[in-house]
Amino acid sequence: MRVRKKPWAAPYIKDHADLIVTDPASQLGHWQERFPSQQPIQVEIGIGKGQFIIEMARQNPEINFLGIEIQESVIATALRKLVESGLTNVQLVETDGANIDTLFAEGEVDKLYLNFSDPWPKKRHTKRRLTAPNFLVHYQKVLKKAGRIQFKTDNRGLFEYSLMSFNNFGMTFEEVWLDLHNSDGNVGNVQTEYEEKFSAKGPIYKLVAHF
Repeated sequence: MRVRKKPWAAPYIKDHADLIVTDPASQLGHWQERFPSQQPIQVEIGIGKGQFIIEMARQNPEINFLGIEIQESVIATALRKLVESGLTNVQLVETDGANIDTLFAEGEVDKLYLNFSDPWPKKRHTKRRLTAPNFLVHYQKVLKKAGRIQFKTDNRGLFEYSLMSFNNFGMTFEEVWLDLHNSDGNVGNVQTEYEEKFSAKGPIYKLVAHF
């Protein structure tokens, strides 16, 4: 999806360097230094406008959250929300989440969130799906032992593919929801902007699994 460029985004990001990282490779192995307290680190890849990660941080002050987003205009909107929230246990990262193995040291992350990732439906694009084995290898490297991945989508094809991919990789399933919003799994569910907008059109699928 093409995102309209926001002229204010770049200067706003520059003015809030205490809350957003634009050179993430320099933080490898030192992400805890970005936070007031050393706490477990959880990472969302593709934060959109930031609703999910900011609300998660508000509800879980004992956890440090990192939100990755490649689109400058999109992450600037999330940054503005973060500034308004006053939260200190969230940091944003402007980069491509596909390169996560170059951003974190081995075992530096406790949990990963993949929310409504691009389904890349064409077969020739399979390796671009964030739940493909080529990505799982990198996730396993940066996650602590038994570190979890939480995945949500409204795309049944991607959900079925992800089930197969996780299973074939030898992961252990902790939760599998075929209609999250009409199940017990919806208790405490923090929604993304996309989820709020499109959940009425069909079921939301959710997986939680660990290596």
